[in-house]
Amino acid sequence: MFYEDRISVATPEGVDLDVTLAGVGSRFVAGVIDQLLRWSVLIALFVLMAVLGEGGAGDLAGAGVAALVVAIFLVQFGYDVLFETRAAGRTPGKRWTGLRVVKMGGAPVGFVASALRNVLRIVDGLPGFYLVGMLSVLFTKSNQRLGDLAAGTIVVRERRHSTMLPTAAPAGSAPADSELYDVSAISADEVATIRRFLDRRATLTSEARDRLAREMATRLGPKVVGPARRWDPEEFLEYVVAAKAARG
Repeated sequence: MFYEDRISVATPEGVDLDVTLAGVGSRFVAGVIDQLLRWSVLIALFVLMAVLGEGGAGDLAGAGVAALVVAIFLVQFGYDVLFETRAAGRTPGKRWTGLRVVKMGGAPVGFVASALRNVLRIVDGLPGFYLVGMLSVLFTKSNQRLGDLAAGTIVVRERRHSTMLPTAAPAGSAPADSELYDVSAISADEVATIRRFLDRRATLTSEARDRLAREMATRLGPKVVGPARRWDPEEFLEYVVAAKAARG
């Protein structure tokens, strides 16, 4: 029998989402992939330093060793921070295994949170083979290691083949011809909520993005007056924002 650990998170858009948490197995595989990539970079740097240092003076050799030590630190601790903050919470290993790091509320992970969760890998790795981290994932409600608990982050699983299917529209929808549709009933607060979703949708899991778009489009559709048609939730939301902006 297979089961998934799931929790419900309240998003800034006011919609509760059920997300699937990553377990020890998938996180371990992602970690192995990322560590192999780190080692590849470090080996390349070591070879480069060795080539450049051949026949060099003592001072140059000492500087090379110091540079190598700094490089090791940056690769080991900067690798995850770089990818988590610049690639929507996904290192290459997490991308390969369909995982993503996000804040507890579903927001993208920032630099401070990412740096904190990764510095604490030192503790999670004790006494070896990530024993502390694995026990923490197994025995915490949200599958969090100590770094996640301190940073307020979780690791979630993405559904890779999520598809948004058009459905029958409510009273209003969003074709190209804006003159056919009246969006005056949409409030400024509702437009702000849509904008927040559209701005951060690329950082959400496919499941979360799909569900949020459908929830908001279904809730706001009856407020847009015009001919009924089949619609895509995100296109509908984009239309509402554009139409409100065009009309001041």
